[in-house]
Amino acid sequence: MKVIICGAGQVGWQIARHLSGERNDVTVVDNNPDLVRRATDTLDVQGIAGFASYPDVLDRAGARDAEMIIAATYSDEVNMVTCQVAHSIFSIPRKIARLRAQSYLDAIYSDLYRRDHLPIDVVISPEREVADAALQRLGAPSAFDTETFLDERARLFGLTIEEDCAVVNTPLRQLTDLFSTLRAVVVGVRRDGTLFAPEPEDQIFIGDSVYVMVHRDDVTRTLEVFGKSQRKQERVVLIGGGNVGLMVARALEERTDRIRAKVIEKDRRAAERAAEELEKTIVLYGDGLDTSLLSEANIDRADAVLCVTDDDKTNMLAAVRAKAEGCPMAIALINDPTLTAMMEPLGIDAYINPRATTVSSILRHIRHGRVRAVYSIGDAEAEVIEAEVLSTSPIAGSRIRDIDFPEGVLVAALRKGDDVVKLRGSTRVEEGDQIVIFALSKDVPAVETLLQVSIDFF
Repeated sequence: MKVIICGAGQVGWQIARHLSGERNDVTVVDNNPDLVRRATDTLDVQGIAGFASYPDVLDRAGARDAEMIIAATYSDEVNMVTCQVAHSIFSIPRKIARLRAQSYLDAIYSDLYRRDHLPIDVVISPEREVADAALQRLGAPSAFDTETFLDERARLFGLTIEEDCAVVNTPLRQLTDLFSTLRAVVVGVRRDGTLFAPEPEDQIFIGDSVYVMVHRDDVTRTLEVFGKSQRKQERVVLIGGGNVGLMVARALEERTDRIRAKVIEKDRRAAERAAEELEKTIVLYGDGLDTSLLSEANIDRADAVLCVTDDDKTNMLAAVRAKAEGCPMAIALINDPTLTAMMEPLGIDAYINPRATTVSSILRHIRHGRVRAVYSIGDAEAEVIEAEVLSTSPIAGSRIRDIDFPEGVLVAALRKGDDVVKLRGSTRVEEGDQIVIFALSKDVPAVETLLQVSIDFF
């Protein structure tokens, strides 16, 4: 597939890394020659320096025979015009744009993106993706990573294995015997910095980070098996009242299980906006690093603090200070992936990577086959892919044990009708089933081959 990626920042570079690694013909466009050079030096891609919305630049990038364009520059307007030019002049069939401004995302203006107006097929909002990820983290306080699949019937948890885990040093194949009714599968293990898909004979050791796919009805029991508790969050302090903090606070207000939230924002205009738009949330104007203000927000009685300002270092320091003041759980928004190694030494319980959430959202729309969801794990080390099994898929009608999966691939969950079934080697994958597959990045092309069909690419 020939793809043009406009914007060579963190998101654009990561998408280019995914697609070029799968032998797609990728061209990266950016008006910053240094970013273009970084992409061409580190990835198997072509690069064009210039403004992505200029027709002659897109022409040089190969737009006349491109199948997809992904507009992920820092400017909403450039992304929108780029898609318009791609449609009107070059007839590129698939157009994805990243838009940040909330006015562009309001549902009442959705007609703007029809083909006879602004022909954008998929609109990605980083702020919404991050807000959703934040809510996911708050809902799983004992996990460092989490995501839902199969219409929230199954959930992926990232768990750090500690001494109170009941299955330490136990071969994974024995988990079925020990917990015969438990619908949970260990799909990934990170040990000594390396992520791998475990074999049945592999054991879990203290210090490992494991990824477990769990049926929603078995979440509490599974967490207990792995030595974790499912604490209910009733009080949350949000440090940062910008777009992300505001979205999270609104979502918390709308929940049926009421969670009391307080927002701390040091920009007066943003604080006033938050106070006007939120009905049940207390907004405090001031610096989230100020201990007296944290005390006023009753941080020592809060169940969690969520640090979502636009500055990574502020988020990290605020998380550390909140924990020092007595808050049991701290979550930080971190844009710079090189800082994530500091999370554990600093005692920060979980972090949200906007780049990873946006990349996951874009990947969902560019994977071949009837793909419903994609979640990127770690630094693009693996993907969890949810897809519908079609009649012409090579896996339709096969038992799981008979499917020729690569070494780094595992079936994580399978839904038949309304039921997420317990996985066994004898379980047969049939047309119409919804399957969730864990795959190391190098094995994603093989998974796409198993899922795709000749007549349905998107």
